Amino acid sequence: MADEVDITANDSNDTIPLSGRDTATHEGLLFAYGSLLVMALVPIFWGARRSVYFHEGLKQRGESAAERITAKDAAMFPLYASAGLFGLYLFFRYLSKEYVNLLLSIYFFGLGVGALTRVTSILVEMLIPSSILNHMTCYSLLLEQRDRRGDKEEVFKLEFNIADIGLCVLAVLTGIAYFVTKHWLLNNVFGICFAFTAIELISLQSIPVGCILLTGLFFYDIFWVFGTDVMVTVARSFEAPIKLVFPMDFLEHGIYGNNFSLLGLGDIVLPGIFVALLCRYDARQHPDRSRLYFIVSFIAYIIGLLTTIVVMHTFRTAQPALLYLVPACLGLPLVTAVIKGEIADLWKFEDYPDVKPEEETTKSDKTE
Repeated sequence: MADEVDITANDSNDTIPLSGRDTATHEGLLFAYGSLLVMALVPIFWGARRSVYFHEGLKQRGESAAERITAKDAAMFPLYASAGLFGLYLFFRYLSKEYVNLLLSIYFFGLGVGALTRVTSILVEMLIPSSILNHMTCYSLLLEQRDRRGDKEEVFKLEFNIADIGLCVLAVLTGIAYFVTKHWLLNNVFGICFAFTAIELISLQSIPVGCILLTGLFFYDIFWVFGTDVMVTVARSFEAPIKLVFPMDFLEHGIYGNNFSLLGLGDIVLPGIFVALLCRYDARQHPDRSRLYFIVSFIAYIIGLLTTIVVMHTFRTAQPALLYLVPACLGLPLVTAVIKGEIADLWKFEDYPDVKPEEETTKSDKTE
């Protein structure tokens, strides 16, 4: 989490760097931090709850999540993320920033249109009665793979109705508006949709896998924020919706404010997929009681993010949010499980149990 930097002249005509926080009012700071907190909580709460229905639907159809993080993936993720982050840093340092951002904007344009279409489609399903939606004309796109014997295997399938087409057109127009203006409001629209979609769709294999992933990212975030200027430089140079921003001068200039505080999407998505896993654990293992572990982990995220904001404000420097989020999001649920006597059950829980050897053999025989 960081503030954008302004350059302000002093009385001796020298220039000194001041953080955006130093040039903002107390009211503006409070409003900006509160807005970032709310924008972070919405996709985590909604995405975690929606993930229950999405993944249970996959299980009922005998499918598994396309985006599934295993123990190996979790262990390697900080290394891959470090390589990608440092690569972007070199691009911004030695190549034209405008050219790099143009290429990245084109890439995120496609991703953003897909994420915004999905989110608005879910909202339409919630707001419009199913009796109306069921009467809409439906379409499907199917891509199949066929072997020499003529056996078919489904590779890709997309089903949509006339409302989805209209929502896609709206998402494209919104993407074009963001591509042209780079306005922070449109940035946040796409950022929230990215975060929600990732939290809903991505599956952690188990609680231990989530612990491995978040522990590795705990050290990753500390190193790249405190050890170098790489993380902050990339965050400020990257003109794509990979962060949520809010102007600290919003109370003075409204939507035209330009003194921003920012929060990276990784600080939302990565703890968020762990919160979503605990939500699915509650739904499957204890469907008759309240979502205890989901509530505890959600409160833990709030505590971690508030701690980040307080420390950043106190020490007046960018903070690695995962330094505070990871201990909170891992610690409170695990302590709760120990107190409840459910730590063994929680630790053994798997979102998608591995395929048994005999089932693997059967599947391999079918494909030969």
